[in-house]
Amino acid sequence: MTKAAISRRRFLRNSTLGAGAAAAATTLATPAVLAQAPVLLRMQSSWPSSDVFQEMAQQYVERVEMMSGGRLKIDLLPAGAVVGAFQVQDACHDGVLDAAHDVPVYWYGKNKAASLFGTGPVFGADATQMIAWMYHGGGNELYRELTQDILGLNVVGFFAFGMPAQPLGWFKNPIESADQLAGLKYRTVGLAADLFQAMGCAVAQLPGGEIVPAMERGVIDAFEFNNPTSDMRFGAQDVAKNYMLASYHQASESFEFIFNKDKFESLDDDLQAILKYAVESVHLSNTALAMDQYSSDLAKLQNESGVNVMRTPDDVLKAQLAAWDQILPPLMEDEFFAKVVESQKAWCERVVFYTLQNAPDYRLAYQHYFPGKI
Repeated sequence: MTKAAISRRRFLRNSTLGAGAAAAATTLATPAVLAQAPVLLRMQSSWPSSDVFQEMAQQYVERVEMMSGGRLKIDLLPAGAVVGAFQVQDACHDGVLDAAHDVPVYWYGKNKAASLFGTGPVFGADATQMIAWMYHGGGNELYRELTQDILGLNVVGFFAFGMPAQPLGWFKNPIESADQLAGLKYRTVGLAADLFQAMGCAVAQLPGGEIVPAMERGVIDAFEFNNPTSDMRFGAQDVAKNYMLASYHQASESFEFIFNKDKFESLDDDLQAILKYAVESVHLSNTALAMDQYSSDLAKLQNESGVNVMRTPDDVLKAQLAAWDQILPPLMEDEFFAKVVESQKAWCERVVFYTLQNAPDYRLAYQHYFPGKI
C-alpha cells in the first residue's frame, strides 16, 4: 500500500472521529429541551351534545389543535356540563371556564345592545353582510367597548358563521296573517322577545333543550329555535307540524367565541393568533356544513315526518318591520345602543345597495331550471 493511500485513510478516520467528537461536544454543551405539555383550555357551549351547533364548535376545536401542532387542546363540553346554557359568559369572566361557544343574545339581559350583535333589527342586510360589519364596519370595536368598558367583563370574543335567517317557527296551525300571532305563548330570545311582545305574543325565553317539553306541557303554543337540523334533532316535528320559514326576528345571527381575557393574554402570541384566526377558518366550514345539513334535513321533515313547510306571508314580515319601528325609539335613548344601530344602518345603506344592485335574481334562475318547486 502506498504512503498516499495510508495518509488518505488516516485523514478520513481522523475526520470521522473529529466530527463525532464535535457532535458529542455540542450535545453536552446544549441543555436538554423538555417536551412542552400542551395548553388545555376548557370550553363549554350553550348547546346539547346532540345539536349540530356542537358539531360546529367541534370543527373549531379540531382546527385549533391542528394549527397549533398539538400545543393547544380544547376540552369541549355541552350545555350544562359546568354551567347553564345562558351562564357561559359569566363563567368565562370568573375563570370557571377558559372559553365558551354561544350567541350574544343569551346575555342580552345585561345590556340590550348585546342583541344587536346577533338578533337586531333588519336594515336589509343578511348574515354574511352583518358579519362583514363586525370585521370592517366597526362591529368588533363596539363589541369590545360593550363587553370590557361598559360591562367590565374579563373576556375577549370573536365572531363566526353568519347564520341563515331563522324561521318564524313551529305552529299547531298555519300562520296566514299577523293577527294570528296575537295571544300566542311563543318561545324566542333576545330583542326578538321585545319584537314578538309588540306583535301581541306572550313570550317565554327558554334554552333549546327546554323547548319541546314546554310545548308538550302547554307552557308555550309555538316556538322558534334556529334551523331545520337543530329543530329536527330535538323533536320539533313531534309537537307541531307547521313550519314557517323566513322571518325578520333573527335574520343575521352569528356564533360568539368567548375567552377569559387573563387566560387568553397569558398565552404565547402565536397561540393567541391561532385562537383568533381559527374563528375565521371555522366560519367557512360551519357555513358549508349548514348548507348541506339544513337543506337535507328540511327535505326529511317534509318527506319523512309529514311537516307542512311554508314561507311566512309578507303580511307577517311587514308587521315585523312595523314592530321593529315601534320598539327601537325607546331603546335608542341609550347612547351606546344608538351608536351601534347608527353604525349598522350606515353600513347597510352602503353595502346592501351594492349587493342588491349587483346580484341577479337567483329565484328566477332557480324557477327556470326547477319549475314548480316554489
